[in-house]
Amino acid sequence: MYRTVADFLEDWNSSADGTIRVLEALTDEKLNQAVVEGHSTLGWLGWHLATSISFFAGQVGINVNVTGDVNTVPGKASEIVAAYKKISDDFKQAVEENVTDASIVEEVESFGGLTPRGKLLSKCIEHQTHHRGQMTVLLRQAGLKVPGIMGPTKEDQM
Repeated sequence: MYRTVADFLEDWNSSADGTIRVLEALTDEKLNQAVVEGHSTLGWLGWHLATSISFFAGQVGINVNVTGDVNTVPGKASEIVAAYKKISDDFKQAVEENVTDASIVEEVESFGGLTPRGKLLSKCIEHQTHHRGQMTVLLRQAGLKVPGIMGPTKEDQM
Protein backbone atom coordinates (compact mmCIF):
# COMPACT_ATOMS: atom_id res chain seq x y z
CA MET A 1 0.00 0.00 0.00
CA TYR A 2 1.28 3.44 -0.88
CA ARG A 3 1.45 6.08 1.82
CA THR A 4 2.95 8.86 -0.29
CA VAL A 5 2.15 10.09 -3.77
CA ALA A 6 5.86 10.25 -4.63
CA ASP A 7 6.31 6.55 -3.86
CA PHE A 8 3.38 5.61 -6.08
CA LEU A 9 4.56 7.84 -8.94
CA GLU A 10 8.05 6.36 -8.82
CA ASP A 11 6.61 2.85 -9.15
CA TRP A 12 4.05 3.93 -11.76
CA ASN A 13 6.75 5.43 -13.99
CA SER A 14 8.72 2.18 -13.90
CA SER A 15 5.67 -0.02 -14.38
CA ALA A 16 4.28 2.08 -17.22
CA ASP A 17 7.66 2.09 -18.99
CA GLY A 18 7.76 -1.71 -18.80
CA THR A 19 4.22 -2.01 -20.07
CA ILE A 20 5.00 0.30 -22.99
CA ARG A 21 7.95 -1.92 -23.95
CA VAL A 22 5.69 -4.98 -23.95
CA LEU A 23 3.01 -3.18 -25.98
CA GLU A 24 5.61 -1.94 -28.46
CA ALA A 25 6.56 -5.58 -29.12
CA LEU A 26 3.07 -6.24 -30.55
CA THR A 27 2.45 -6.52 -34.26
CA ASP A 28 -0.84 -6.10 -36.09
CA GLU A 29 -0.57 -9.67 -37.40
CA LYS A 30 -0.27 -11.18 -33.90
CA LEU A 31 -2.98 -9.24 -32.05
CA ASN A 32 -5.20 -12.34 -32.15
CA GLN A 33 -2.56 -14.60 -30.56
CA ALA A 34 -4.03 -16.52 -27.60
CA VAL A 35 -2.60 -19.38 -25.56
CA VAL A 36 -5.54 -21.44 -26.88
CA GLU A 37 -8.67 -20.53 -28.78
CA GLY A 38 -11.22 -18.70 -26.67
CA HIS A 39 -8.69 -17.21 -24.23
CA SER A 40 -7.49 -13.63 -23.98
CA THR A 41 -5.51 -12.44 -27.00
CA LEU A 42 -2.49 -10.17 -27.11
CA GLY A 43 -4.69 -7.42 -28.53
CA TRP A 44 -7.35 -7.82 -25.87
CA LEU A 45 -4.79 -7.85 -23.07
CA GLY A 46 -3.06 -4.76 -24.42
CA TRP A 47 -6.33 -2.89 -24.82
CA HIS A 48 -7.45 -4.01 -21.36
CA LEU A 49 -4.22 -2.65 -19.86
CA ALA A 50 -4.86 0.70 -21.52
CA THR A 51 -8.53 1.00 -20.66
CA SER A 52 -8.52 -0.47 -17.15
CA ILE A 53 -6.46 2.45 -15.89
CA SER A 54 -9.63 4.58 -15.95
CA PHE A 55 -11.38 2.01 -13.73
CA PHE A 56 -8.67 2.20 -11.07
CA ALA A 57 -8.57 5.99 -11.36
CA GLY A 58 -12.29 6.08 -10.68
CA GLN A 59 -11.83 3.87 -7.64
CA VAL A 60 -9.47 6.41 -6.07
CA GLY A 61 -11.79 9.29 -6.99
CA ILE A 62 -10.19 10.77 -10.08
CA ASN A 63 -11.40 10.88 -13.65
CA VAL A 64 -9.32 9.56 -16.55
CA ASN A 65 -11.10 9.32 -19.89
CA VAL A 66 -10.64 6.59 -22.47
CA THR A 67 -10.85 7.63 -26.11
CA GLY A 68 -12.63 4.99 -28.14
CA ASP A 69 -14.80 2.01 -27.28
CA VAL A 70 -13.42 0.05 -24.33
CA ASN A 71 -15.14 -3.09 -25.65
CA THR A 72 -13.62 -2.96 -29.14
CA VAL A 73 -9.94 -3.85 -29.50
CA PRO A 74 -8.23 -1.67 -32.11
CA GLY A 75 -6.97 -3.48 -35.20
CA LYS A 76 -3.57 -1.82 -35.07
CA ALA A 77 -0.94 -2.39 -32.41
CA SER A 78 0.18 1.23 -32.73
CA GLU A 79 -3.30 2.39 -31.65
CA ILE A 80 -3.08 0.31 -28.47
CA VAL A 81 0.38 1.71 -27.68
CA ALA A 82 -0.74 5.31 -28.32
CA ALA A 83 -3.87 4.87 -26.19
CA TYR A 84 -1.91 3.34 -23.33
CA LYS A 85 0.68 6.13 -23.38
CA LYS A 86 -2.01 8.83 -23.31
CA ILE A 87 -4.14 7.20 -20.62
CA SER A 88 -1.07 6.39 -18.52
CA ASP A 89 0.17 9.98 -18.75
CA ASP A 90 -3.31 11.34 -17.97
CA PHE A 91 -3.50 9.03 -14.94
CA LYS A 92 -0.11 10.16 -13.66
CA GLN A 93 -1.06 13.80 -14.06
CA ALA A 94 -4.44 13.28 -12.38
CA VAL A 95 -2.77 11.58 -9.40
CA GLU A 96 -0.21 14.40 -9.13
CA GLU A 97 -2.97 17.04 -9.23
CA ASN A 98 -5.65 15.36 -7.12
CA VAL A 99 -4.10 12.95 -4.64
CA THR A 100 -2.13 14.13 -1.63
CA ASP A 101 -0.13 12.28 0.98
CA ALA A 102 -3.05 12.88 3.35
CA SER A 103 -5.72 11.62 0.93
CA ILE A 104 -3.73 8.59 -0.25
CA VAL A 105 -4.26 6.90 3.12
CA GLU A 106 -7.97 7.78 3.33
CA GLU A 107 -10.38 4.90 2.89
CA VAL A 108 -12.88 5.01 0.04
CA GLU A 109 -15.74 2.71 -0.90
CA SER A 110 -14.43 0.04 -3.27
CA PHE A 111 -15.26 -3.58 -4.01
CA GLY A 112 -17.98 -3.63 -1.36
CA GLY A 113 -15.91 -2.22 1.47
CA LEU A 114 -13.59 0.52 2.58
CA THR A 115 -10.09 0.51 1.08
CA PRO A 116 -7.29 3.06 1.38
CA ARG A 117 -6.56 4.87 -1.89
CA GLY A 118 -2.93 3.79 -1.58
CA LYS A 119 -4.02 0.14 -1.59
CA LEU A 120 -6.11 0.69 -4.74
CA LEU A 121 -3.14 2.34 -6.46
CA SER A 122 -1.05 -0.68 -5.49
CA LYS A 123 -3.70 -2.99 -6.96
CA CYS A 124 -3.59 -1.00 -10.20
CA ILE A 125 0.12 -1.72 -10.57
CA GLU A 126 -0.32 -5.37 -9.55
CA HIS A 127 -3.10 -5.74 -12.13
CA GLN A 128 -0.87 -4.27 -14.80
CA THR A 129 2.05 -6.52 -13.86
CA HIS A 130 -0.18 -9.60 -13.95
CA HIS A 131 -1.46 -8.95 -17.47
CA ARG A 132 1.95 -7.84 -18.70
CA GLY A 133 3.28 -11.23 -17.59
CA GLN A 134 0.55 -12.99 -19.55
CA MET A 135 1.51 -10.95 -22.58
CA THR A 136 5.17 -11.91 -22.39
CA VAL A 137 4.21 -15.58 -22.61
CA LEU A 138 2.00 -14.88 -25.61
CA LEU A 139 4.70 -12.78 -27.27
CA ARG A 140 7.10 -15.70 -27.09
CA GLN A 141 4.42 -18.12 -28.28
CA ALA A 142 3.77 -15.78 -31.23
CA GLY A 143 7.46 -15.75 -32.15
CA LEU A 144 7.88 -12.10 -31.20
CA LYS A 145 10.76 -10.67 -29.17
CA VAL A 146 10.07 -10.51 -25.45
CA PRO A 147 11.49 -7.31 -23.97
CA GLY A 148 13.38 -7.45 -20.70
CA ILE A 149 11.33 -5.65 -18.10
CA MET A 150 12.65 -6.69 -14.71
CA GLY A 151 15.89 -8.12 -16.03
CA PRO A 152 17.17 -9.65 -19.24
CA THR A 153 15.18 -12.24 -21.17
CA LYS A 154 16.67 -15.39 -22.60
CA GLU A 155 17.02 -13.63 -25.95
CA ASP A 156 18.89 -10.75 -24.31
CA GLN A 157 21.46 -13.17 -22.90
CA MET A 158 22.33 -14.79 -26.22
